[in-house]
Amino acid sequence: MSDTRSESTLDLRSAPQRALDRIADVTIHIAVLALLGLVVVQGWQVFARYVINDSPSWTEPVTLLLLATAMSLGAATGVHTRRHFGFFLLAAHMAPAVRRAVDVFASLVVAVLGVVIAWWAAVLLLDGLDIKTAGANLPQSINYLPLSIGGALMAVFALNQMVQAVQPAATDAEGDR
Repeated sequence: MSDTRSESTLDLRSAPQRALDRIADVTIHIAVLALLGLVVVQGWQVFARYVINDSPSWTEPVTLLLLATAMSLGAATGVHTRRHFGFFLLAAHMAPAVRRAVDVFASLVVAVLGVVIAWWAAVLLLDGLDIKTAGANLPQSINYLPLSIGGALMAVFALNQMVQAVQPAATDAEGDR
């Protein structure tokens, strides 16, 4: 999709919205790097196992950490870009006031789930920091770190969407999604 704005056009987004957009950009880039790292680590695992017959023990815990990072941060960015599960065709046929109420409720549900995920992942992370992972010099609970960060970002992005949903001018001008 091409951008019809010229570079000299002023950005009409608010400063908090621009900051959240930037955070989402950084987040998705980290998720992409985690996926690329996952490919490299698994490639090395296959090469080491079948070519040089010396399978490294560190690849499994690192793979799990990279997978958790890609999944958690990708999901948070999906909330920010509204590319998550939704009944968008149904919402398109609702009256603007009903759609606004449904959008606020859906964002509230996502925010609550994000807070719960962030909280319990942080609890699990702190609980296992002193236990070392087999095969790598990492804490056993390190996989909960990206889950906690992803949950917190989901909550922040969903709260931003709730604020946007209660502003009638922005919602009504948006039209059908």
